[in-house]
Amino acid sequence: MDHPGKQKSHDEAGSAEPQHPESSARLIHPNGTEIFPSMSVVEQTTISNEAIAQAEAHIVADNDVVDADEIGDGATDGGYESDSFNETTSSVSSSVRDYMFENGRRYHRFREGSYNFPNDDPEQEREDMKHAMMKLLCNQKLHFAPIGDNPQMILDMGTGTGIWAIEMGDLYSSASVIGVDLSPIQPDWLPPNVQFVVDDVEAPWLYPRDHFDYIHARHTVMAIKNWMKLFRRAFEHLKPGGWIELQEIHHSPLTTKDDGEVPLDHPVAQFWARINEGLTALGIDFHAAADSKLADSMRTAGLVNVTERTFHVPIGTWPKNKVLKTVGLYWRTILLDGLQAIALGPLTRGLKWSIEDVETFLMDVRRAYMDNSALMYMRLRLIYGQKPI
Repeated sequence: MDHPGKQKSHDEAGSAEPQHPESSARLIHPNGTEIFPSMSVVEQTTISNEAIAQAEAHIVADNDVVDADEIGDGATDGGYESDSFNETTSSVSSSVRDYMFENGRRYHRFREGSYNFPNDDPEQEREDMKHAMMKLLCNQKLHFAPIGDNPQMILDMGTGTGIWAIEMGDLYSSASVIGVDLSPIQPDWLPPNVQFVVDDVEAPWLYPRDHFDYIHARHTVMAIKNWMKLFRRAFEHLKPGGWIELQEIHHSPLTTKDDGEVPLDHPVAQFWARINEGLTALGIDFHAAADSKLADSMRTAGLVNVTERTFHVPIGTWPKNKVLKTVGLYWRTILLDGLQAIALGPLTRGLKWSIEDVETFLMDVRRAYMDNSALMYMRLRLIYGQKPI
């Protein structure tokens, strides 16, 4: 197993931090309430810096929480209540919008079956919570590639609800930001420099060659079938000196205990093993973000200055650091709320399970996620590379 705390940097030019960092601000939940209202901005910045350092090395556990679970008291989340994080996402209302329904969930109709997960309101809320979790974990950064202060053309592949693209449009007024997705679920009210397009990023692109300064994708690892083809296409459409960045989580659970491996018979490990089998049957490499595959593919496609960073994403409230404790609550809530959404496509389409079999299978998984004493986490890969000048 690799060591997720180590940074893999290739060539000095790729290791620089963004030249347009987000300004310091108070940390807020997706619903707009402050996470740590009693802390000053300086104190919040300090624990955020500590959090990102621990996430890239070793997360210190909160022994009070861990010990309580080990003696059977259940998850002791204190004031970290997931109900306060709910957020409603407004989406495009259009007469041309068309969807399909399967097993009680709503899916995209355009290029039907290309994406095996729903796009309904609960899933949109979950996607926006992912965005909040990622910003909190990454010290409020939207990107790590050093794209400069005035990028002109930005492409967001698999934009989902569009929340990342909208915030990038606000951050970089110089840029035209295009978000591409199979589903028209983005908001109506947008910055003037942001637009959304319904398309499949794995189909031929209609953009000119040497067009984009920056291409971004996040949480697409369980959707993309041909990474090498995608990287070659991105290379063709990047300007010389432009960057592509991926932010992808490998969903196989690990633990800070013992040898780092969650036992194979653990319900959470069992869940992701079955998801892997289902996605494999559907032509998707579940383990694409497990090691340096994506970084190596970038290099093969011709990209240089390829840099890879790996962060721990805790599952639950076991970390001692308050930011990581909140990140862990977000991530556990995201995983729990998404159990059915994640499972239905791979298990019913890929493995031909019945909906009843899926629901029975999920019962033990829900309980297992609440065990803080397991000290579980997943690995987030941040990978970016540059087209030669």
